[in-house]
Amino acid sequence: MSTSTQPATVYLVGAGPGDPNLLTLAGAEALRKADVIVYDYLANSKLLDLAPPTAERIYVGKSANQHTKTQDQINMILVDKANELSQIENRKSKIENPTIVRLKGGDPYVFGRGGEEAEVLRAHNIPFVEIPGITSGIAAPAYAGIPVTHRDFTSTITLITGHEKEEESPSPGTAVPGPSRINYEALAKLNGTLVFYMGIKGLPLIVERLTAGGLDPTTPAAVIRWGTHPKQQTVTAPLQDIAAEVQRAGITAPAITIVGKVVSLRPTLNWFEQRPLFGQRILVTRTRQQASELSSLLTNLGAQVLEAPTIELAEPDDWTAIDQTLHHLPAYDWIVFTSVNGVRATWQRLKHLGFDARHFAASNIAAVGSATANALEQIGITPDLLPEKFTGDEIAPALQCQLGEAEIRQKRFLLLRADIARPALREELQKLGATVDDIPIYQTKKPESLPEEILAAIEANQLDWVTFTSASTAANLWDLLTPAQRAKVGGLKRASIGPVTSAAMRKLGSGEWNPTLEATPHTIPALVQFIQTFKFEKA
Repeated sequence: MSTSTQPATVYLVGAGPGDPNLLTLAGAEALRKADVIVYDYLANSKLLDLAPPTAERIYVGKSANQHTKTQDQINMILVDKANELSQIENRKSKIENPTIVRLKGGDPYVFGRGGEEAEVLRAHNIPFVEIPGITSGIAAPAYAGIPVTHRDFTSTITLITGHEKEEESPSPGTAVPGPSRINYEALAKLNGTLVFYMGIKGLPLIVERLTAGGLDPTTPAAVIRWGTHPKQQTVTAPLQDIAAEVQRAGITAPAITIVGKVVSLRPTLNWFEQRPLFGQRILVTRTRQQASELSSLLTNLGAQVLEAPTIELAEPDDWTAIDQTLHHLPAYDWIVFTSVNGVRATWQRLKHLGFDARHFAASNIAAVGSATANALEQIGITPDLLPEKFTGDEIAPALQCQLGEAEIRQKRFLLLRADIARPALREELQKLGATVDDIPIYQTKKPESLPEEILAAIEANQLDWVTFTSASTAANLWDLLTPAQRAKVGGLKRASIGPVTSAAMRKLGSGEWNPTLEATPHTIPALVQFIQTFKFEKA
């Protein structure tokens, strides 16, 4: 039997300079349909989340003096994967052409060796598409407040590699710089902006060659490390002093160097490093599925965010009794949701059973918190009751106010929430004479461990804040840490979303994790605002 083939296409995708929001729409689309991703050290790992969970991920990162794969090996990975996926029997989908994404930091064709990879693909008759990315030589200066061109200073920009091809030295296994192919004398006479990539190691030599070529040694210069990242670091100095300043500040790769009069605009145009939470390192403890909202708000204010998934959400082990209850929703006078997760889990199961929002028509809906109310609004339901205070303890008093005890006594209530939800709401309603069914619509589980990068950051004292958005995030983080690591967290500022979470924090140990602040109202935006205000007050 003959084997049919459909060619796989390799997409050479520029990941941009580091900020994941700078990925192009075309790059994002390629990632969403990827079967295989071959990615670099400088490509933000968050971009991998755009790909299907089934996509194979192959790391081929190369940093200074540490190469996971040689360039020749990377080339052959692309060729071999393309040939493998071209065989229909090796593909998950028998219809769509398979897609391999080569995800490269910056732009593939700007000192990214993308041209070499494309040549190899063409030599093996493998279709490819080049999707440009924003190069760090443009983006990093912009994020540091340095426009690479300006009519008052220069109309030219030159991109230069600071790491030229090396040659074998007489000593086995070592290399030495080859003769430079860069005309430094010509660069010195351009009177424009010079952008050097990968030039930290050779910065003293670059300065020496530029000044020897006639460039004024007092020309403003800047070095930007991790440009566009929350951990961006920038130093400026006259050209003659920039190498010493870089050494003093401990700047290492990855970094770029900018030389030119435009650097003098940094004090006026610096915006990225002036954001209110820039430089703050914040640990976000949330569910594995839901860290993004809080992380996004903090990142937009300049914080460097690390996500510690301390809770995993899971479906109930058995849907039988829950499905029977959901079929009979119209029999309940009130349905109470105390979290976004409860709304989402209920909605997903109702759709599975063939129902839509009309199934809630006979019931009144109560919600705890604006986020829960917003989740209901997204499925076409406006809550009939939303207590002013965003805690489950306020539902019963609010109902008393709205209905009166006599009417509550005649009502049936359904609580759709987590398996670990506190019994206080159920018990209070039952005390008032109501009939209450408390249904665990989803499970919360503690992960087996935390990511290594999280533990390393805690142990190295590389954090300023830790946020807690539920009692279980606090309890689970405590359980997942060693006594020494718990003590490290005790030395951080701790932000609680509300009184229930704060009470749980106070019960851990002997008060080591008492909250530094508690948000009011008890929402994620308020939590972020309180952190921002606290920073200004203590600055």
